[in-house]
Amino acid sequence: MGVPNKLVSMATKKCPNCRKGNMYCNKSIFPLKNMMEMPEHCPNCGMKYEIEVGFWFGTGYVSYALSVGLIFILAVLFALTVGFSWRNNSVYWFLGIMIFMMVVLQPFIMRYARVLYLYAFVGYGTADKTKKPE
Repeated sequence: MGVPNKLVSMATKKCPNCRKGNMYCNKSIFPLKNMMEMPEHCPNCGMKYEIEVGFWFGTGYVSYALSVGLIFILAVLFALTVGFSWRNNSVYWFLGIMIFMMVVLQPFIMRYARVLYLYAFVGYGTADKTKKPE
């Protein structure tokens, strides 16, 4: 079989090394208190997800960039469809919609920030092929 598609593997939150093992313990974000729970090693290839101590701190920057990009795209769409005006309060409507969207989408943004961050540092088949922990 060939190499699994990178974009599909990222979208389905698979291990960047083997593109088969799940990166998260739960496929869903619910329950919210466990949404960021990850196994220490990939269940398929055994790659350690946290490459070094404090590795995940960089995902804050990725999450921020994803949030700003999403706000920019939605602002352009809002401007093209509704437009911004102080007279009809559309600016306030946009701010309300953006705050709501960021609160609702933040769990997904945080999870995909980790996926993108790990994919930036680990290529397909490049990680140390350690034996899966028992």
